[in-house]
Amino acid sequence: MSTKTKYIFVTGGVSSSLGKGIISASLGKLLQARGFNVTIQKLDPYINIDPGTLNPYEHGECFVTEDGAETDLDLGHYERFLNIHTSQANNITTGIIYKSVIEKERKGEYLGQTVQVIPHITDEIKYRIKLLAHKQNFDFVITEIGGTVGDIESLPYIEALRQMRWEMGDDCISIHLTLVPYLAAAGELKTKPTQHSVKTLQEAGVQPDIIVCRTEKHISEAIKNKIARFCNVKAKDVIESIDAKTIYDVPLLMLKEHLDLEVLRISNIPCKREPDIEKWKEFLFKLKHPKKSVTIGLIGKYTELKDAYKSIVESFIHAGTINECKVNVIRISAEKVNDTTVKELLKDVDAVLVAPGFGERGIEGKITSIKYVRENKIPFLGICLGMQCAVIEFARNVLNFENAHSTEINPKTKFPVIDIMENQKKISGMGGTMRLGAYPCNIVKNTKAFEIYNTQATTERHRHRFEFNNKYLEDFKKAGMIPSGINNKDNLVEIVELKNHPWFIGVQFHPEYKSTVVNSHPVFINFIRAAIKQKELKK
Repeated sequence: MSTKTKYIFVTGGVSSSLGKGIISASLGKLLQARGFNVTIQKLDPYINIDPGTLNPYEHGECFVTEDGAETDLDLGHYERFLNIHTSQANNITTGIIYKSVIEKERKGEYLGQTVQVIPHITDEIKYRIKLLAHKQNFDFVITEIGGTVGDIESLPYIEALRQMRWEMGDDCISIHLTLVPYLAAAGELKTKPTQHSVKTLQEAGVQPDIIVCRTEKHISEAIKNKIARFCNVKAKDVIESIDAKTIYDVPLLMLKEHLDLEVLRISNIPCKREPDIEKWKEFLFKLKHPKKSVTIGLIGKYTELKDAYKSIVESFIHAGTINECKVNVIRISAEKVNDTTVKELLKDVDAVLVAPGFGERGIEGKITSIKYVRENKIPFLGICLGMQCAVIEFARNVLNFENAHSTEINPKTKFPVIDIMENQKKISGMGGTMRLGAYPCNIVKNTKAFEIYNTQATTERHRHRFEFNNKYLEDFKKAGMIPSGINNKDNLVEIVELKNHPWFIGVQFHPEYKSTVVNSHPVFINFIRAAIKQKELKK
């Protein structure tokens, strides 16, 4: 095929949360399976520079890339489906666009022009969209535009899409994801919301090439023909996206609907080969036919939010499938855990994961949970703050360091076993200033961590300001908490584990960010194995 990159835009209408990210990732997976080089990016209309300072109640999980970008959680889906690394260039926000344009204006780069949305903002958007293809020779760049058509904040992005379609012809494709609701009272699927959504997009100057219809009931050919007639597309370009039991079904559903073939036809690209999707099918078969099950207690302070610990939950699915095991997750609010409730709350779990986070809320509940699993030999995994809580608990209850704590929570603690990193002490800004992205970790031989990784050298992604205080390292080692993973360059403790416990691991990094469908993370694989063993011991 031509080396010219093709650009595919995915917009949404009628309602948010229809699954633009999953449709984008599924299309990317199918094109990749046909031998094409694909990447996906997300355009977010909010004015924040990135979601790093956003409360999870606002935006769900913040996903961190290899290069240390704090990004939208959809990038996690892109990586998990395509098994590729994304970067800062894969997530663009209105904040980034306006910041860049204003900086150029201050430097005089616009030569005294009046700076306006058109052409300056839209030119910056188009430049950022094309930047990925300049860095690497992609066949397809899929661009998901956040929000829904008609949103005021999305208008500059839709205008940039209009311009690119006009400038690039069939090198630029528009896919519109919309909702076809089922009204139980009428017993019918209704197409009017889709018609109005497409009309809004057309009023902005964009005619979609393909319409993907999210629905809970199968769409008949008559309904597809009706949507096609009113929306100026071919009937075969009205694609059904029916509700699925798992997001991992969606690529195969889109394959059945020929979404990828329609994209290739509209792009005038010959099909390279039949899709190599066998490993995906094997994964799905194991996911749907587990031979056993375990129950994991996920302890955090955002447990009522479905998207707050998205990467962790998906990592459980990947690792469970490797172990041919269904992983049932019980979300437990750390604020509800205390000395009185802990036994009852954890009585049905086979293992416990204490989640990452920031701040004081719920931290004593996390520490209490860790004390219980340590004393009762229940498999434990602590991630980031979860690892720090394990250190604090051990200091208080094994080393007898009274009121030991992290200086994040108690700056005046007599035993600051967790302290702010040296290079963070002079930083005052919040956004993008933590220790972010991939850093090397040296695994110590003859440890549980070495059994897990089976190598001495690895890299993991980070998102933190505080760390294990090496002042107390010898005290911990003598008492049985072993530093089994070290960043040698900065002498930072990355992994801790207990000698006299069947499976007790705390990691300062975030292994969940690197787990994908075809490369489940070894920490999660071994954690689920430990949970399986724990359940067998209880019989």
